[in-house]
Amino acid sequence: MTREYRQTVYAPPAGAVDLLLIRHGESQPARPGELFAHVNGQGDPALHPEGEAQARAVGARLKNEPLAAIYVTTLRRTHQTAAPLVAHLGLAPQVEPDLREVFLGDWDRGEYRIRAANDDPAFIRAKERQEWGEIPGAETTAQLHARVRAGLLRIAARHPDQRVAAFVHGGVIGAAMAMACGSEPFAFHGAANGSISRLVILGERMVVRGFNDVAHLS
Repeated sequence: MTREYRQTVYAPPAGAVDLLLIRHGESQPARPGELFAHVNGQGDPALHPEGEAQARAVGARLKNEPLAAIYVTTLRRTHQTAAPLVAHLGLAPQVEPDLREVFLGDWDRGEYRIRAANDDPAFIRAKERQEWGEIPGAETTAQLHARVRAGLLRIAARHPDQRVAAFVHGGVIGAAMAMACGSEPFAFHGAANGSISRLVILGERMVVRGFNDVAHLS
């Protein structure tokens, strides 16, 4: 009989972590003159009711995944988004501080949304130059990428041959995807709230296996 060679099905290489990056659900709206609560000066809004619904949808989507661990950041919107999945799986979430959202300096705690909506010149420059540091007092794109990379590699080192979920932020997902692809820094900005992206990490090599999956939100 003639030997057949079928198409292969992707599997992560031995020793790699299969990492699901979930953006937190929609958070509370910003209002002029009202600052978000904060953690170490960084805005810490709770989830909006729509974000709570997105969190439940994420939990339902992932409850049958063979997850070895769940990670969150220092900011409560990631804890709240992870909560339904934590309840399904009984896994205690672990905190990875370096995967917290971009520090927006003078525009943190809600001001960024207002400035962006009104096309503030510094916001326009930040987009054009793909540089968070154009925002007064904000961390630079290079600083963001350095700490996000460190956080991702720490998780990868802890979880060889395992699948892990990390509930993070839009800026973090954008940085992770850009580093993995070698793309422009802002190429992957705009991941939807409650979306799922996927990285496979082995050593210091990161490979994108999915971006902005929202099938569970429709």
